[in-house]
Amino acid sequence: MNTVLLEYAVEVEKWGSITQAAASLYMDQPNLSKAIKTLEESLGAPIFDRTPKGVLPTERGRIFLEYARNVLAQIEEMENLYQSNNGTGMELSLSVPRAGYISYGFTRFVKQMDRQEMVSLWLRENNTSHTLHGVERGEYNLGIIRYLTSAEKHYTQMIVSAGLDSMTLSEFKNRVVLSANHPLAACETLTLDSLHPYIEITYGESITGRRDPVRTEEGEKNSRSIYVFERESQFRLLRENPDTYMCGSPLPETVLTENGLVQKSCTDEIKTYKDVLVYRKGYDFSTWDHLFLKELEKVKKEIFK
Repeated sequence: MNTVLLEYAVEVEKWGSITQAAASLYMDQPNLSKAIKTLEESLGAPIFDRTPKGVLPTERGRIFLEYARNVLAQIEEMENLYQSNNGTGMELSLSVPRAGYISYGFTRFVKQMDRQEMVSLWLRENNTSHTLHGVERGEYNLGIIRYLTSAEKHYTQMIVSAGLDSMTLSEFKNRVVLSANHPLAACETLTLDSLHPYIEITYGESITGRRDPVRTEEGEKNSRSIYVFERESQFRLLRENPDTYMCGSPLPETVLTENGLVQKSCTDEIKTYKDVLVYRKGYDFSTWDHLFLKELEKVKKEIFK
């Protein structure tokens, strides 16, 4: 069987559209349609259902595509055996939530790398569904997802459905991060009511970039929010606007000091979050995977006291 046709089928599944897959492959849509039809005819059964909203794998098609991805992955591994680095290069690919302590752990890991090694590092901030899908497809070796512990059953089912294994990394309650010049900076702990007069800076958690703002004890929402997707812009906004604050996972003291920030607990915070490492079943952790996780563990011990 022509492996090029396997690549075409996997690309069509990725995009859910023959037109978009063709653009990604830099080929004409009619030629890609013909190639997919040729593959289906050789199999004696359709791989995709054509719908007004795009193409979706059939029941048997999903099984076939899983085998196709595995075959392509094995071919890539065989080819990598003969790359110029002769197997001595470093490769680490991660899909993670937007979390300061994780990126800080990654930075510390990079600082310890042997600069003589050939390096290929991938760090992508993603939401949970993209991370699970990316790890399942082999786009990332490791993923870290974050969810409320109250929804653990739901996310555990998602992990199992994706055919992945998992390991808990941390549990925590959100902290409030403020400028050292913020009017509340001297307070030992904060309440939702005390935060209500100020502007919240928040990550975009969904496609629309929206999330629920903080609420006062009376249930009134604080709608004064700034939605930002880039970490450095968030820190700059906090530094230069002492009437703003941000909620999130605990940050290392070094990051706070460098940016002129402080972090506080919130007595009203009752939600507990969990960060979970996900990886494919049977995945063989590399030396570099272990070194990254070891560095992340050190960072966790520093901030999750």
